Amino acid sequence: MERSNHTVTEFILLGFTTDPGMQLGLFVVFLGVYSLTVVGNSTLIMLICNDSCLHTPMYFFIGNLSFLDLWYSSVYTPKILVTCISEDKSMSFAGCLCQFFFSAGLAYSECYLLAAMAFDRYVAISKPLLYARAMSIKLCALLVAVSYFGGFINSSIITKKTFSFNFCHENIIDDFFCDLLPLVKLACGEKGNYKFFMYFLLASNVICPAVLILASYLFIIATVLRISSSQGRLKAFSTCSSHLTSVTLYYGSILYIYALPRSSYSFDTDKIVSTFYTVVFPMLNPMIYSLRNKDVKEALKKLLP
Repeated sequence: MERSNHTVTEFILLGFTTDPGMQLGLFVVFLGVYSLTVVGNSTLIMLICNDSCLHTPMYFFIGNLSFLDLWYSSVYTPKILVTCISEDKSMSFAGCLCQFFFSAGLAYSECYLLAAMAFDRYVAISKPLLYARAMSIKLCALLVAVSYFGGFINSSIITKKTFSFNFCHENIIDDFFCDLLPLVKLACGEKGNYKFFMYFLLASNVICPAVLILASYLFIIATVLRISSSQGRLKAFSTCSSHLTSVTLYYGSILYIYALPRSSYSFDTDKIVSTFYTVVFPMLNPMIYSLRNKDVKEALKKLLP
């Protein structure tokens, strides 16, 4: 990628506010959220690795989701913390490119992984007797590998396409990280083809996994409705509740930002919603998958003295 075409060598991140008192308050809040994210996801990964009762396909996917969330949050939060307590709000061109690449790659990978988890729940409920054989370690590892590969291949494509623009006007990003929409706003040149390309990637990396998740749950609902006892139906649905919560929160926030008509778009609203799926959501996932999960609670009791 040629740097000589770019007159901008760094970007200025406006963040959330310029008020020193507010910035200090936000620093404390984000530090607390990030600490909980690191502790929660690291603990869940450790429990899954160490407890043989959690060596199942479902927990294999949950462990990988925790790893993704840990990495995902680390792409954003350390820089947010620095900008909250430092007068220097700049980020180098290379730093912005790297943050954009990893944020897109991890976001796409999480979309694919959530789809794989939906398929896992479908097999567990629809074919319980064949579940262990159908969801083999080899297949689970393949699904996770494809999630990462698909996510980062598409991230490489959109990163190259986005940073091939000339950023020849203002270098001020009205956000707390190098996000797609603020960067496109700063870019010079014809953007018609790029916007078509951007929405194609959105459809292939976000909408398609969402459709697969929806299809899996339609089959799950059809299977559950055939269960005669109400207790059996409730038990079957309860195994999906955590995953459904994650899907709703994650996809809801992403689609709210990137699928809204441009007339409805607001950078202030974007900051609030994007803060949720980049910083808050990775903290919530360990709670979603552990608070109502008896196996995880038992594993935690074994670990604690």
